[in-house]
Order: sequence, then C-alpha cells, then structure tokens
Amino acid sequence: MRDAATNFEGLGVKVFGLSLDDVRGQAAFHAAQELNFPLLSDPDGSVASKYGVLPAGARFPQRKTFVIDPAGVLVHVDEKVDVTKHGAVIGEWIRGKK
Repeated sequence: MRDAATNFEGLGVKVFGLSLDDVRGQAAFHAAQELNFPLLSDPDGSVASKYGVLPAGARFPQRKTFVIDPAGVLVHVDEKVDVTKHGAVIGEWIRGKK
C-alpha cells in the first residue's frame, strides 16, 4: 500500500493503517517501513472489533481494506489482501467507481 498511496492522492483518496500496537510501536514500524500514510493505534482492539477484523479471543487482527466514501459510508471491503498487488487492486476498484 505504501507504494500506491501517492497514486491515491490524485483520486481524492486518503490512506490510513490501523493496528493493535501502541503509539510507540506504531512510530517505530512507521519509520522502519518508511510509510507515507498515517498509522492509527488501536491497542485495546475496540476499532478492529467494530470493523469485524478481530475475532473474539484473537491476538492479531485479520488484514482487510475498507473503502469509506466522503459521506462516511462503507462502500467496499477487500477481504483477500495480497500485499504484493494490493494497492493496484484497490486503485483499480476506486477508478472504476469514479
């Protein structure tokens, strides 16, 4: 997603990441991966649970992508994230909807 995030700006799309790490862990990961989008910290898993990506009792969330329109409506969920081509797949979906 990092490599595709700049392409999304031209489509009016903002990219965010979310994980269960605390803010300090997020900052270290963000720097190490040279990410160009913000990471949101969800250490208690409340947001991940609300999005259905953290099954009860699980230690790690499932990797999914949610596309939310400007009105705040969830319009697409990609449940089969392949990190090698994920940015391109989501970009194609977004361009097809514009």
